[in-house]
Amino acid sequence: MQPEIRKICTFQEEIRWDHRPLAKPFRHVIVTAVIKNPWAGTGFVEDLAPVVNKLSPVLGTLLSDRAVEIMGGPKNVEAFGKAAAVGVGGEYEHANALIHTVLFGDPCRRAIEGTAWMVGNQKMSPAGMTLELPMAHKHDAKLQNYYHTISILIQDAPLADEIIVGVGMASGTRPNGRL
Repeated sequence: MQPEIRKICTFQEEIRWDHRPLAKPFRHVIVTAVIKNPWAGTGFVEDLAPVVNKLSPVLGTLLSDRAVEIMGGPKNVEAFGKAAAVGVGGEYEHANALIHTVLFGDPCRRAIEGTAWMVGNQKMSPAGMTLELPMAHKHDAKLQNYYHTISILIQDAPLADEIIVGVGMASGTRPNGRL
């Protein structure tokens, strides 16, 4: 089973100055897939695992591979995270189930040569609301200078029967992190 992808959206940013010049540019990227909600129109589904087992590894691999490519390789990635938003015709758990599994996280960790659990966020959302993607260090999620959130907006997603699934990566600590 492959996800029915309507579109893939990418956001990337390079910050060179934040109240003062940065020693090196801070880069981050989010790659998202807007997919048809595989449970849309099916009513309440007790066991989401059969679909999750098929879609999550595909999405984790696709999104993390693209993000690593944009970042210029795994050595350029120090932080990562994930997020999902389900359209109002779905359930909160639909977004949660796709990203909060090792089937999604393991391909992401492998792609960046990381070991930490991915921080994540999920929500229900009408089309055009922001998706907030948190990030933490790829080996030690307790390193607070790596905590930050990227917000993006996809104007026409998620539609009621869609889910946005995203992976984010960053080149280092947030600009001027000093905790």
